[in-house]
This record gives sequence, structure tokens and C-alpha cells, in this order.
Amino acid sequence: MTILFDGIAYGMLLFILAVGLSVTMGLMNFINLAHGAFAMVGGYLTVVLMQRFDVPFLVCLPIAFAGAAILGAVLERTLYRPMYRKPHLDQVLFSIGLAFMAVASVDYFLGSQQQIMQLPEWLKGRTELGTGTPWELGMGHYRLFIIAVCAALTVGLQYVLSATRFGSRLRASVDDPRVAAGMGINVNVVFAMTFAVGSGLAGLGGALGAEVLGLDPTFPLKFMVYFLIVVAVGGTSSITGPLLAALLLGVADVAGKYYVPKLGAFIVYALMLAILMWRPQGLFVRQGGK
Repeated sequence: MTILFDGIAYGMLLFILAVGLSVTMGLMNFINLAHGAFAMVGGYLTVVLMQRFDVPFLVCLPIAFAGAAILGAVLERTLYRPMYRKPHLDQVLFSIGLAFMAVASVDYFLGSQQQIMQLPEWLKGRTELGTGTPWELGMGHYRLFIIAVCAALTVGLQYVLSATRFGSRLRASVDDPRVAAGMGINVNVVFAMTFAVGSGLAGLGGALGAEVLGLDPTFPLKFMVYFLIVVAVGGTSSITGPLLAALLLGVADVAGKYYVPKLGAFIVYALMLAILMWRPQGLFVRQGGK
């Protein structure tokens, strides 16, 4: 039960980190392999604010979201927008170049050492349930906090995309930008806001994951494969698919590293291949659109 709990917490964290990439790939049809750089920005913002300025952890979280979102909005307007109509290979090469530039910049200005984040005391504890029984469950307070925050964000995202005017405008802009513009929708603004929110969620995930995943300048490259697995297995046309894929990946990764440490990564990739052979389009595919 403890392994399952830790796997769910890990999976929820991966979902928040990867959902922005799912949106840009599935809804905006743009392959942004520099997505992890925005997560790294959120993580470093949190660490620097806490270590050097004694900013409380809970205050750092919205700052990490806002900082990554603002950076995403600026880069979308200046660098990303001209690449929207380029071939996917050009987008891949462009975004990988940005990722390497981010890695080099952080390494130059902040150093290459692993960053240590000191959590508040109320998040350091652990609660044991069913001690001495086969169903013993050890819940780390920080992982419980991650699950609660990510669950709330998931519900909020699902609501925004499916039940708000902005969500309908985004879907219309994706399905046919020309018709959407003819109906009075500012497609560029919709895409800019979507990209900024996706980047902000990555920054928030980086802030939440700095203590669990570790934080150093290679973060965007180290976890790029995990983000792509979540998007590829879950599909890029819904929130439900990436969420389920992230949970499967998190549980498989934690369980694999616990029971067969030498084959932990192999189990994750084998599971990914099996799912993609079964459903090449991902677990969930939205009907309609393009």
C-alpha cells in the first residue's frame, strides 16, 4: 500500500509537469521539447526564494507558477509563434536547442550542484496506518500534499477545458483557426494564454517536485523522456488520458525500482510499448477536430 501511495504521488506530480506539453502538442499541434525548462525555472525560483530570501514555501508555489507563465508568454510571443506553421522536425530541433540553452544558462549562473530544498516542518512528517498488518500504509505528509494539490489542479483543468467559454474557444481555435477567427475569436491570444498556463503548470510542478525528483541544470533533459511517455501513452486530446498514463507510469516506476531495482526503467519502457501497441493513438482520443 505504501508503494502504491508513493507511486500515485509520483504519478500526479508527473501529470502536472507534463500536462502543459500535452496541451501544446495535442491542442496547439506544437512539439515543445523545451517544456522541462519551464519546470526547471519554477524549481529554481522556489529554491532561490526559500534559501536566499526566506520566502515561505506556500508563497513560493504561486510565484513559481507566475514566473514560468510570464516567461512562457514572452517566449511564445517572440520565439514560439513563428514556429507554429513550421514542420515538426523544425519544431523539435528548435525546442531542443532552447532546452540545451536553458541547461547551459542555469549551469553558468547557478552552478551544476544538486539543489537542496528545506521543506516546512509540517510537511516533513509521516503517518502510519495499519501498522503490523498486510495493508500497512505509510503516508509521507509531503506526498499527501502533492496528491491534494495535483488533484485540485486536475479538477480545475478539466472544468476549464470542458465547461468554460475559454475552453470552447480553445477547441474551436484548434479545430479550425480560420473559422474561429471569423467568429471573432482572437486565436493568437487564446494560444498565448494556453501556452502561458501550460508553462506555469510546468513551473508549479518543478517547484513541487524539486524535493522529490531532485533539481540540477540537467533537469529538462533528464525527465524529457518521462514527459513524452505521459503524452504518448495518454494521448494528446484530453486531460484524462495523460492523467491515467502518469499514474500508471508513477506506480510502475516506484514498484519496479522497489521490487526489481536493476530492471526498474525496463519495466516502465516495456509497459509503454505494450500500451502503444494496443492503442497507438493513446489511451483516450477526442473525436472530431484535426
